[in-house]
Amino acid sequence: MERTEHYASYVEILKEELIPAMGCTEPIAIALAAAKARQTLGELPVACRVEVSGNIIKNVKAVTVPNTGGLKGIEAATAAGVVAGKADLMLEVLSQVTEQEIAAMAEFLRTTEIAVVPALGDRVFYIRVTVEGGGHSASCEIVDYHTNITCVTRDGQVVFQAEAASGEEKKQTDRSVLSVEEIIRFADCVEIADVAEVIRRQIAYNSAISAEGLKGGWGAEVGKTIRAVYGDSVSIRAKAAAAAGSDARMSGCELPVVIVSGSGNQGMTASLPVIEYARDMGVDEEAMIRALVVSDLVTIHQKTGIGRLSAFCGAVSAGCGAAAGIAYLKGGRYEVVAHTIANALAICSGMICDGAKPSCAAKIAAAVDAGLMGYYMYTTGSHQFVDGEGIIKKGVENTIDNVGRLAREGMRRTDEEILHIMVGQ
Repeated sequence: MERTEHYASYVEILKEELIPAMGCTEPIAIALAAAKARQTLGELPVACRVEVSGNIIKNVKAVTVPNTGGLKGIEAATAAGVVAGKADLMLEVLSQVTEQEIAAMAEFLRTTEIAVVPALGDRVFYIRVTVEGGGHSASCEIVDYHTNITCVTRDGQVVFQAEAASGEEKKQTDRSVLSVEEIIRFADCVEIADVAEVIRRQIAYNSAISAEGLKGGWGAEVGKTIRAVYGDSVSIRAKAAAAAGSDARMSGCELPVVIVSGSGNQGMTASLPVIEYARDMGVDEEAMIRALVVSDLVTIHQKTGIGRLSAFCGAVSAGCGAAAGIAYLKGGRYEVVAHTIANALAICSGMICDGAKPSCAAKIAAAVDAGLMGYYMYTTGSHQFVDGEGIIKKGVENTIDNVGRLAREGMRRTDEEILHIMVGQ
């Protein structure tokens, strides 16, 4: 089959997005900055200053940082990075922590000043960790997305500088080439060898943490509750699988996940329902991989217009992506997938993001349910929400654009108010 116009870009986008991370990605990004700053300082600091944008505060406040003995918050993420972080491991910066280092983190928190300061400016994603010790100082700045280290200094002198002003888009493959129509054609023609490594890792990692979540004892046990109350149909298992992964991840499970759009929750939501349906249908690995390509890319496509962090819950985009992948897996192509996406976005667009925490698992379940509702509406009776009904516009790309505008522009004030509520202002 002939390759699509942007074939190489689509492969690169998947490789850039589907990367492993241990722990919720915002506290892990703080730990990464802290580890890099400490590495540059060359010794254990006696004081730390953490400048972060509002969305970072929102997404770190209530989530457990893995390999810390259950610690939560910005100070904990900073201490973990300083004491035990391996900066070269990027989003797996805390994957090699020892028991002794966990004890040292607690001591560091007890004895060291860690000042948390709201960052100035209007960047949605901003982290700068500055450490001091031995008469010297060092800092590390991360801008726009979780691994984008833009500046490292020692004693005020720049030792590393990267372009930050132009943002993520120039550093990574242009996401504007994504469209629902080409995503479907790409999934049909992609050479499995070109994407097998990243997709197989996504299947393995995300399935493992979901299974751990379903064992119970993590968070509010949303996934386990869904299975206990609502039965054992494939649609229930799909929702429970994604929710269970979040149950574990938000509560400090030390298993890694493969993220999508910078988010582990979105990575699990986009993948686990598709995996569950594929296993239920008994399809081969190739069919599962092609369906996951659809789900991942549809999720990324939606998030391109929204941004990494906003007041719009990213699970909505990923639940919609999962439904698109399931539609594809069941033989649907552009028409079915497009109507599934539009229906799903009409149902729960506008669900707020009030930070990373255990309730994310329940939001994920709701988002997957909306995606499946959108799919089954269309396939069991050609039912659809149409142009002019709320934010729905004729043409799936126009509806995706409207949701991006809603999240990026319309919910900006909502984002500010959520943060004020969370910090008690």
